[in-house]
Amino acid sequence: MYVALWPGNVYPLGASWDGKGTNFALFSENAAGVDLCLFDEKDNEIRLPLREKNNFVWHGYVPGIGPGQRYGFRVHGPWAPELGHRFNPNKLLIDPYAKAIDGEIQHSRAIFGYSWDAPELDLVFSNLDNAQMMPKCVVVDQSFDWGDDKLLYRPWHETIIYETHVKGLTKLHPDVPPELRGTYGGLAHPAVIQYLQQLGITALELMPVHEFYSCPGYLMEKGLTNYWGYDSINYFTPHSSYSSSGTLGQQVTEFKQMVKDLHFAGIEVILDVVYNHTGEGNHLGPTLSLRGIDNAVYYRLVKDDPRYYMDFTGCGNSLNVRHAQVLKLIMDSLRYWVTEMHVDGFRFDLASALARELYEVDSLAAFFDIIHQDPVLADVKLIAEPWDVGDGGYQVGNFPLRWSEWNGRYRDTVRSFWRGVDHSLGQFAYSFTGSPDLYQTNGRSPNASINFITAHDGFTLNDLVSYNEKHNEANKENNQDGENHNNSWNCGVEGETDDPQVLALRERQRRNFLTTLMLSQGVPMLLNGDEFGFSQNGNNNAYCQDNEISWRNWDLKPANADLLNFTRELIYFRHQHPVFRRRKWFQGEPIYGFGIGDIGWFNVDGSEMSDEQWLVNYAKVMGIFLNGEGIATPGPHSERIIDESFLLFHNAHYEPIDFALPKGFKERGWEMVIDTNEPRFVPPGKFFTGYQTIPLVERSLVVLRRIG
Repeated sequence: MYVALWPGNVYPLGASWDGKGTNFALFSENAAGVDLCLFDEKDNEIRLPLREKNNFVWHGYVPGIGPGQRYGFRVHGPWAPELGHRFNPNKLLIDPYAKAIDGEIQHSRAIFGYSWDAPELDLVFSNLDNAQMMPKCVVVDQSFDWGDDKLLYRPWHETIIYETHVKGLTKLHPDVPPELRGTYGGLAHPAVIQYLQQLGITALELMPVHEFYSCPGYLMEKGLTNYWGYDSINYFTPHSSYSSSGTLGQQVTEFKQMVKDLHFAGIEVILDVVYNHTGEGNHLGPTLSLRGIDNAVYYRLVKDDPRYYMDFTGCGNSLNVRHAQVLKLIMDSLRYWVTEMHVDGFRFDLASALARELYEVDSLAAFFDIIHQDPVLADVKLIAEPWDVGDGGYQVGNFPLRWSEWNGRYRDTVRSFWRGVDHSLGQFAYSFTGSPDLYQTNGRSPNASINFITAHDGFTLNDLVSYNEKHNEANKENNQDGENHNNSWNCGVEGETDDPQVLALRERQRRNFLTTLMLSQGVPMLLNGDEFGFSQNGNNNAYCQDNEISWRNWDLKPANADLLNFTRELIYFRHQHPVFRRRKWFQGEPIYGFGIGDIGWFNVDGSEMSDEQWLVNYAKVMGIFLNGEGIATPGPHSERIIDESFLLFHNAHYEPIDFALPKGFKERGWEMVIDTNEPRFVPPGKFFTGYQTIPLVERSLVVLRRIG
């Protein structure tokens, strides 16, 4: 079959259909030649050498080719791993700018650029052709009826983030049709959207949806898969297996419809993106895309031995963000997901790796400078996971303006407090007030702190209060994987139990954590399933468990149904009261001391805490006053914001405590609204006045509202 090939254009990169034909363009600085490979419905391959090269972009235009056409690239060049070059035209490669991919990678020796039979492994060229093992890129029609849909731009201080997995959220959902479970369409099903609205969620943070390597050999041999998806192989395509449609390219349309439906319900979409490494792994990994297109450009190689990769991620490789084309790839991807897919923000996995200009982490790296200046990304939500696995990679508090961060210090501090371990009350107070010790001095607001107790990586909330040790045997790594230091406490019994006292304590601890999370300044993030006590049976690293260990079970036990109702009331309570979600710091001054009008700190006898008491490690109790009339920042129309005032009493001690009302507060009446010893919010009518004391059972939290 004759196929015409015209010179085409150097821009845009990838496959671009104009209604009459498709332009193809691929960047490779060190290649000697590039073949465009077209596939028919029977997988017959036609190779078209791209003769045009400008600015290291190889390009060509094929008239008559349109949406649904499957394609890939083969790239010619030196095979010299010891010099950093791993070109092998026997390997069909995924277009880095493809907008859809058909199928998944099939594990085989053929997908590796080197010969497995050679004693030097990755140094010997492989003659095996991999085309039958590789998914094909798909030319797509980007048109979609968005109507009046646009990014929601919900203010940070009104945001409640819900971290979830596209498949895990709905795979077992009884009200989602079977054909939609585990898909983009399932996530946008009315039953799911109604649930999220009733819960009070304003933003979904989706674990990776970029096309990723699902079945790497080391997992496939164990009967496991890459469930979480933190091994991207393309930054423009929605993961194909999350689509309910078998039609070529329809995952793009289905994803767009999901976003549109969620936006209509008032829910933002934030993507967890992995621009720090790819699924091609280290020097022994497969050749799937960037490695075969131009290994020395796209990856950070060891300076004195470029056969090997710099690895700041623990995943085998790191993207070479110092190269202009790699920066362009990332920025083009981000803009694409905002402009074409209407997503509202991004959470950057191991974001410290992106800041490494040379070796050290540099908060003013080119990547952050470019994002800071980009008009498309000016108002989207930007969240950093502020660490990587390299030296100096823990960078909580050090990211630039406009960035929010997963606040790992908040997580650790709150866990330690409610476990009752020795920890200064001052650190807990800083965390409760938005972590000004981390974010105030560099011009950021409390919304820089993404507060969380649990996330996908680690114990669920239920397991946090049920296990002292990880139980990752199902991962088939002899329980060697996953975090060993979890700051967890099993409340006296490891794992499942029918002991009523242990169960009551665990339920109270879950409510303590959730209440602290939702009443802290900053932006709360809730892990999907924590609101109804989902358990992974002690597995704190379920990255490879595409099964009931990770899929959320919607068949709730009575205690978990109570927890769900409690969480709904708690989130509604936060939405109703701006005193818990201030836009600015408390008076812009140190958060402790006497005479502060908008916040106060008290001992169990009602006296104000002294400076010295903030540093005491053994103290486990604290009273906090939040003044609803002390909110200095105005509303959106410059109106004064006035809220009710609250007293919060925390008892992380192992014995009951009676709190006295602080001096100056005895003349007012106080109504109890939350007691974490109760499975639901306290019914109206429980009042305290004068010299009455407020009883708290061991390890509990009480919230009082001022009346009169």
